[in-house]
Amino acid sequence: MESSALLRVQEVGVRFGGIVALDGVSFDVAPGQIVGLIGPNGAGKTTLFNCLSGLYACGAGRILFADQPLARVPRHRIAALGIGRTFQNLALFRTMSVLENVMVGRHSRTRTGFLRHALRTPAVRAEESLTEQKARELIGLLELGPVASARVADLPFGTQKRVELARALAAEPKLLLLDEPASGLNHEEVTALGALIRAIRDRLRLTVLLVEHHMSLVMSISDRVVALNFGRKIAEGTPAEVRTHPDLIKAYLGAAA
Repeated sequence: MESSALLRVQEVGVRFGGIVALDGVSFDVAPGQIVGLIGPNGAGKTTLFNCLSGLYACGAGRILFADQPLARVPRHRIAALGIGRTFQNLALFRTMSVLENVMVGRHSRTRTGFLRHALRTPAVRAEESLTEQKARELIGLLELGPVASARVADLPFGTQKRVELARALAAEPKLLLLDEPASGLNHEEVTALGALIRAIRDRLRLTVLLVEHHMSLVMSISDRVVALNFGRKIAEGTPAEVRTHPDLIKAYLGAAA
């Protein structure tokens, strides 16, 4: 019987030498859900994201995306498969404009090859026109229109975060991986980010997996939360269920709590 889950993480284990980064982690993410992945530093959250992105291979277990094992998908095909990602540390082209950065995000959806690009065929021009149109639509959705022509390096950090989000969305992902999207943002920006993530999920019909230390953001926008500690899953459920879980409280506050 096939699962209705878009993403299935099954008994995933990862070791780096003698260090256990992930130890038998399992959970499902249903289509359309926002799932928060939380835990103290070193819990294994980023390692799991890197497995989902194809940067790390699972030493044990498997990850299925739309019932397809990710281990069989080459790293450079992950985006085309339907998985988009932002990074904790911005990975933008700083000397390029906002529009150019977002257009780069659509490379996995282009079909024309090197020779056609060199010859500037009609197919290439049509594809570039569509790429720009889609990029401008996302720029409008994320309220980046006034800075579309600005160099990314000249923009405030919070605006750069939205540019990276727009670039990830340009590949038209089914699953969006958000790695610490609230990092470095002030209170007002975090509140706006929460509303934006929900709006994007609803409008683009996305599924979102979110790694975040900002607990109020996670608990306010997530449908479900998965908590890790020392590479193991210690809690899973609704935000209300997880926030009062004794193992999570112990992980963050210590045994005395």
